[in-house]
Amino acid sequence: MKGLLGVAAAVVVCAALYLAGTLLAPVAFALFVIAVVHPLLALLEKLMPKMVAVLLTLIITLAVVGGVSSVVVWGFSHVAAWVFQNTARFQALYGQAAEWLEGHGFVLAGLWAEHFDVRWLLRLFQDISTRLQGLASFLVFTFVYVLLGLLEVDALKSQMLRLQRSGRALFLVPALADIAGKLQTYMAVRTLMSIATGAVVWVFTLTAGLELALAWGAIAFALNYVPFVGPFVATLLPTLFALAQFESWEMALFVFVSLNVIQFLSGSYIEPRIAGKAVAVSPFLVLFSVFAFAFLWGLSGAFIGVPILIAGLTLCAHHPDTRFVAELFSGQTVPEKA
Repeated sequence: MKGLLGVAAAVVVCAALYLAGTLLAPVAFALFVIAVVHPLLALLEKLMPKMVAVLLTLIITLAVVGGVSSVVVWGFSHVAAWVFQNTARFQALYGQAAEWLEGHGFVLAGLWAEHFDVRWLLRLFQDISTRLQGLASFLVFTFVYVLLGLLEVDALKSQMLRLQRSGRALFLVPALADIAGKLQTYMAVRTLMSIATGAVVWVFTLTAGLELALAWGAIAFALNYVPFVGPFVATLLPTLFALAQFESWEMALFVFVSLNVIQFLSGSYIEPRIAGKAVAVSPFLVLFSVFAFAFLWGLSGAFIGVPILIAGLTLCAHHPDTRFVAELFSGQTVPEKA
């Protein structure tokens, strides 16, 4: 009965998150931003009045987010323009693929060629552009919450300490401090690896002679913030364009394998060694959180899903009744003696 009640409660919570996504997604994103930029706010408060420090922190945050967003929009707009200019190449590739499939006994090849043509690719990039432009209103609401939240950080901290002194919610203060530290580590490592990955992808595509090398680097930088799914898309798109540009399966395969090696070394080898155990989470759960929150909240959910997962598991780790949940999904092997 308890298990059934838990499943029912989970379904109700997911339905509420989905229906209230327009309201809750900016709040979740704002809390994440506040946790990440709080050290900057604390440093500035030592040098200037609180209100000035808050406004300066908000301006710096807006500049960083606006710069990253501009890079993303610039990269996708250049790729979309290249698609419009080379529609004949893609249409020819689709026709060749349909003929190959039909020649090898795939009876649905004709139907595939009829619906999955270059117009589908154009609609895809138009949809991406529309979604990126729709992020503007989302960011406006988010930064209103960020401004108000930064003004109330000290008040919230004092209330939490009062609760701790009174013997209530003893785990909450260290849990929130731990969450903030882990989110700051996560964002710092993710940003560092995104910059490095984008630079390496740019150098590789430029060396390989692939057009729009700088745009591919910008897209790889941006998509690297979404674990697993983002790097896969960042390797798949240049592969399709290499196929259209060079009209060679061998060259496309070379680009695909090389970019996957870059992403694998970045995400599966270098990044875990830099981050260490601070943000250790089961890869299965990371991928699930990306898809789950993308389904609930769209593009913003795909980005914020992993920070929410880290915050939830950290909160569980600080309470004795739920510590087993954090240990179960830590993705770490326990020594036999333990």
